[in-house]
Amino acid sequence: MKRSWIAAVVFSLVSVVQSNVYAKDLPDFTELAEKQGPAVVNISITQSMRAENALPFPGMPGDEQMQEFFKRFGIPLPGQVPGQNGAPPQEYKTQSLGSGFIISSDGYILTNAHVVAEADEVIVKLSDKREFKAKIIGSDKRTDVALVKIEATGLPKVTTGDPAKLKVGEWVAAIGSPFGLENTMTAGIVSAKGRALPQENFVPFIQTDVAINPGNSGGPLFNLAGEVVGINSQIYSRSGGSMGLSFSIPIDVALDVSNQLKANGKVNRGWLGIVIQELTKELAESFGMKNTNGALVAAVEKSGPADKGGLEAGDVIIKFDGKPIVASSDLPRAVGAAKPGKTVAVEVLRKGSSKTLNITVGDMPSDPSEVTPSSKPAAKPEPNRIGLIVKEATPQQKKKLNGKNGLIVVEAQGAVAQAGVRRGDVILGLNNTEVQSLEQFNKQLAGFAAGKSVALLVLRGENTLYVPIKIPASK
Repeated sequence: MKRSWIAAVVFSLVSVVQSNVYAKDLPDFTELAEKQGPAVVNISITQSMRAENALPFPGMPGDEQMQEFFKRFGIPLPGQVPGQNGAPPQEYKTQSLGSGFIISSDGYILTNAHVVAEADEVIVKLSDKREFKAKIIGSDKRTDVALVKIEATGLPKVTTGDPAKLKVGEWVAAIGSPFGLENTMTAGIVSAKGRALPQENFVPFIQTDVAINPGNSGGPLFNLAGEVVGINSQIYSRSGGSMGLSFSIPIDVALDVSNQLKANGKVNRGWLGIVIQELTKELAESFGMKNTNGALVAAVEKSGPADKGGLEAGDVIIKFDGKPIVASSDLPRAVGAAKPGKTVAVEVLRKGSSKTLNITVGDMPSDPSEVTPSSKPAAKPEPNRIGLIVKEATPQQKKKLNGKNGLIVVEAQGAVAQAGVRRGDVILGLNNTEVQSLEQFNKQLAGFAAGKSVALLVLRGENTLYVPIKIPASK
C-alpha cells in the first residue's frame, strides 16, 4: 500500500514537470494580440440585391454572416429562383462582413477583393469602435486583393514580414471577425507553402491549419515576430466551418498588387497567350523526357505574344526570363510578374531538343480570348487502334478551329476512354505532330509499339490539354 502511494506521488510529480516543459515550448500570443490587434479592422458592406438572390428569411439572426458564407464559398442560396412565388423581383439592401488591416497610418487598408466586390457602401470599424465610410481604391480579382481608404490619420498600422522566410511547421496567428466576432485571434502552424489552387494561377498560397471562418476573409496572418506574412483568403470546408485547411495570400504579392492599385487603379500583368497543363510522368515519357519539370504548352493563341515569338503547342517551357519552371504553376506567376513590353528569353524543349526563344511579353487583357469550341459530331466511322471513333472536321468546323485540322470524337472506347477522352472532344495533334487527316493520324498510330505512351492534344470546349495514352496490345 505504501509503495503504491509513493509511486502515485512520483508519477504526479513527473507529470507536472513534463507539463511545465511542454508549456514552455508553446508560443505566447498575448503580446502579439495587444500590439497588433488595434491595426485589424472589421469591414461591413452594403449591397443592393434583387429579391431572387436573397436568403429565404432576410433579417434573421446571423443573416449577415450567412450571406458572407454563401457568397464566398459558392453555395447556392436557398430559394434562389427568379420570381419565386409569382412575385416580381424587388431590390433590397443586404450586408456582409469581412476583415482587413491598416498598412499606413493615413488610412490605407488591405482586404480581399471578394469582401468589397459589388459593394454600394463600405464601412470600416476600428478596434476603438470608431466607424468610417471607406473608398475602394481598387481591387484585383485574380489575386483577391483590394485596397480601400478611410479619411483618418495617426492610425495604428501593421508591420509586414517576408513570406519567403516562413518555414513549414512555424507558428502563425490570425486576427479577424469570424461570424462578426470582432478581433478574434486563432493560431496554428504553416502546413505548406506555394500551394497552387484551381483558378488561382497568380498566387503561391500559404496553407495553414489556423481556424479561419466566414468573416475572417481579408484579415492578416501574423508570424511570431508580429509581422504580417499573408492575407487570409480561402478555406476548404465541407461544413462551412474550419477544417484545418486555410489559404493565405503572401503579403509580398498583396503589397505589389496594392502599390499598382494605388498608382494606377488596376494591375498590369505580363501575358503570353497560351494554355498550359501539368507535365505528368506519362506525358513526359511520350515526349521523351527524363523528368516532369516544366510547363506543357497545350495551345497557343493565334497572333498572341507567344505565337509571334515562335512558341508552339507541345513545347515544354523549362525556363522563363532566367527563372526555372519546375511545376506548371510556376509559369503564370513568372509571366504575370514580367513587365508588359519586355522581351524575355524562354527556354523550351521541343521534340527532344532544347531551344531558346525571345518573346515580347504582352499586356494581359481583362478577358483573354480562347480557342473557339468545336461543333458536335455526326457520322460514326470505325474505331481505330486505341478505340477512338473519329471523323474529320467540316470546313465550317475548321473555321471555328482557326483553320486547323481536327478529328471530331464520335465515341471513345477502351484505353482512350479510360484516359478521359470523350464524345465531342477534338483531336488536334499526336505527340508533337498536328493532325492533318484521319488517314495520317491512324497511320502515325500504327507506327507505335504496344505499351508505348503517346500524347493526344485534345480540345474540349474552350480548353486544350494533352492526354497520355498507352498503346494497347493488338488483339
